[in-house]
This record gives sequence, structure tokens and C-alpha cells, in this order.
Amino acid sequence: MTAHAACEGHDLRPLMSEEDQAALQHSLASVPYPEGNHWIATKGDTTLHLIGTLHTNDARMGPVVERLTPIVAQADAIYFEVTEAKMEAFEQGLANDLSPVMITEGPTLIDLMSAEDWAGLSASLAERGIPSWMAAKMRPWFLSMMLGIPPCLMQNPDANHGMDARLTDVAEAHGIPQHSLERIEDLMAMFDTLSLEQQVDSLVRLSGAMQADANHLATMANAYLEEKHAQILQLARIQGFEASGLSQEDYDAEWAQFEQQLLVDRNNSWMDHILRIQDQTAVIAVGAGHLSQTYGLLSLLEKEGYTLTRAPF
Repeated sequence: MTAHAACEGHDLRPLMSEEDQAALQHSLASVPYPEGNHWIATKGDTTLHLIGTLHTNDARMGPVVERLTPIVAQADAIYFEVTEAKMEAFEQGLANDLSPVMITEGPTLIDLMSAEDWAGLSASLAERGIPSWMAAKMRPWFLSMMLGIPPCLMQNPDANHGMDARLTDVAEAHGIPQHSLERIEDLMAMFDTLSLEQQVDSLVRLSGAMQADANHLATMANAYLEEKHAQILQLARIQGFEASGLSQEDYDAEWAQFEQQLLVDRNNSWMDHILRIQDQTAVIAVGAGHLSQTYGLLSLLEKEGYTLTRAPF
């Protein structure tokens, strides 16, 4: 059973108000490279196949992967955000040291939140199978990730077998070298640039906006398979504001911080690695949300003199 089928959500886009539809179209009007999950960037003897991925499984990815298999199979290398092997090694390391994802000393989240905020957050996490005693010691960034997973996915063993995992399988089957664009340690350090108190404050303010359900998943998966990756991000921004209960000013500040940390800074860091790929054909398989916008990988490559061509997906 696929994650998509198990959750049985409905696409929210047809249900959007005219105001939200207009806001969505306005937000997309000036976005460079808003669509296309497969682009080819060429410069001299270097060819890069940029493939936007969705980390969550969906049965409809099967035919897509079949079409992409010859490209991966003939590549000199494939680059992921973090390879599956590196991620598995990190997870195994947690058996000996939980500090990257857990608060191992000092005050817990219960101590750092109001009783009302903690009650609401712990209830949402309980829906995802995370008991309050465990949640109280989880780092805020990790809880944010948990909130972004619909409860219906938590018990699905195939939920994470998305496009990245499927392309990993293809690379392994054909013996294609795999590389990471970032280290997990650097990602952890990025989350910890703010103090624990600041992270908790942000978590409280955005907990409503972060929570995803089956309908959010269906909407995202449909937009992804339609290759409308910029729409996914802008939908998340609009729907997040409505669920947040924050003023527009406060929400915009939180969104800007999210965008800077998870997209802008990481894209710039990845470019340091990507630009070192010379005189070969490589696949760059990263979350589709990293492709569009002026800070997206496609715009950044164009600025570096690459010629970009949309390709079949």
C-alpha cells in the first residue's frame, strides 16, 4: 500500500477561495522556473540533470522512475541532499548518542512552554504516536519535522520510499557512485544557530502552520506530479498563514527565517559542491522546492553560465 493510497486525502486546490486563488497566482507570477521536475544544465563538457524529488512515497512515481532510469544508469555520478547510506549511518549513531535530536540536559520543552501551548503541541504529537514524555525531550526542529508528517503516514513502513529512495535503488542497481551535497552534522548545526528558547518560541508560533494531514499530502503529491513545484511552496505559505493565527507581519518574519535556513543557505552551500562537478554527466536529485525562485538551483546555475533546458519527467 502506498502512502498516497493509505492516507486517502483530497486535493485542496479546487476548494480554495477566490481570494486565495488570486494570492497564489500573484505569488507565482514573478517566480523564475516555477515548473518542471527535470531540467538539464549544460556548460562546456559538463551536463547536469537536475531532478526535483518528493521525499514521500506515491505509487504514481513508478512510471516516472522508469523514464528516468536510463538517465541515472548512464550518469557518471548522482548527488542527493544526503545519501541513504549516510542517513542510515546517522540513525545508527543515535543508538549511542541521542543528543542530536534529544535534549539530554537542562530544561525540557514542558519547562519552556506555557501549559496551554504544551497541551496543544503534545496532543498533536500523540496523534502521530509520540508520547508526551518523549516529546518533551525532543529538539524543536525535530518536532517540527514530526508535525509535518500526516498521522496516517506514521505507521506506514513504505512512507519514506519516495523519489529519492527510488532513484537510490536505480543508482545501486547500476553501480552509479552516490554523493551527498551536505553533511548531516552541518544540517544539525544550522538548526542550532538559534538558542533553544528561540527555537521553542518559533515552534509555538508556527505549530498550527506546520501540521500536515492527508489532504495536505494529497495536494502536495498532485502538484508535484504535475511538476508545479513552486506552487507547492506558495500553497504551504498561504495555508500556513491561515492556520498559524499570527499577524501577517509576524508570519512573514517566521516564513522568511524558514526560507533562509532551509532553502537559501542550503542552496548556496550545495552550489559549492555542484560547481566542482566538471567534464562529466551527473544527476542532482534534491527536493523539488529547491529548484525555483531567484535563490533556486536553476537560477543559480543560470547565473554561473549554464544553459538550462526543461526535459521530460
